[in-house]
Amino acid sequence: MKIHPFLTTCLLSGFLLTPAANAHENGYLHDFTDKINQGFFNMALGVGELPKNIVNISSEQNILVGMSWGLLRGVAHTVGRTLIGTVEFISAPIPSDEFISPAYVWERYSEDTRYFGLHLPGYWTHYGPMDDGE
Repeated sequence: MKIHPFLTTCLLSGFLLTPAANAHENGYLHDFTDKINQGFFNMALGVGELPKNIVNISSEQNILVGMSWGLLRGVAHTVGRTLIGTVEFISAPIPSDEFISPAYVWERYSEDTRYFGLHLPGYWTHYGPMDDGE
């Protein structure tokens, strides 16, 4: 029975998914763990952009537009969120600004995904009251 790979996976998961207990508010270790968590979850759960875009566009327009345009936009945002998650995970030791907003797919679910803080033009683009784009 091989316990070594299982134990290594458990320890690595525990390290990546728990915040640093004594990290300062804006310390390097806090930023590092935030970036590695964002990268991991955006790589793993980027597919959540599919239903998010379908639901948001269906509620703003109608179900036919949601199932067509929402599906296309969901696929594009799925690829974007997964790639950005990979970049965040790899570049976690390097301090940088936020790559994607909202940071996780489940945060502010009714808002559109924005990359590098840019407001991209589009008819079905909605940014909620909690996010002023800065």
